[in-house]
Amino acid sequence: MDSVWRNRSEFLSGREAIVQFLTHKWLKELDYRLIKELWAFRDNRIAVRFAYEWHDHSDNWFRSYGNENWEFNEHGFMRWRIASINDLPIHQSERKYHWILGRRPDDHPGLSNLNL
Repeated sequence: MDSVWRNRSEFLSGREAIVQFLTHKWLKELDYRLIKELWAFRDNRIAVRFAYEWHDHSDNWFRSYGNENWEFNEHGFMRWRIASINDLPIHQSERKYHWILGRRPDDHPGLSNLNL
């Protein structure tokens, strides 16, 4: 079974569709910085909550909040992903994620520490 995703109101099936979706997403959501926290796990399922900051080509900033549920197959590949996400417009001065692009630094506060 190939991977099946729901992302907001989009329904995707198969790796090729997911790669195309992510390519388009990251062309729109610029300077993407993400923090995730594990919410729960059991067997081959994980639930996480997250918040990420990004801006569009007009330099409008957003913080996107959400939850994801993942299920993995016996080989460790994602079989199923369900994401619920809400976008909140923010002013650049309201940003909380200021690290250089790339991996979040180990000493940067997580969601709970930031009261998100």
